[in-house]
Amino acid sequence: MRTRSKIIGSLEGVYTEAFQKADRSGDRSRMEALDFGFQRDQVMLEVMLDVRDALASLGGEEEAPESSLLDKAMAIRRFTKLRP
Repeated sequence: MRTRSKIIGSLEGVYTEAFQKADRSGDRSRMEALDFGFQRDQVMLEVMLDVRDALASLGGEEEAPESSLLDKAMAIRRFTKLRP
């Protein structure tokens, strides 16, 4: 599983490249849109990473890397199931 810092670093790299390209062309509106988009995407990504971490810690154990797709789906179902 990729680390949180590596994922955020990849996001920053993509946006930095696009931002610099817009800066070189003098496209201020594109730079503003990229800045807003980066902040929005970073928040969403942080939430998804928090959910990933929560799912991985279900049952107090780290999920085995060889877990099947069905095992992962069942873990999500248990995590999201409403309790009385």
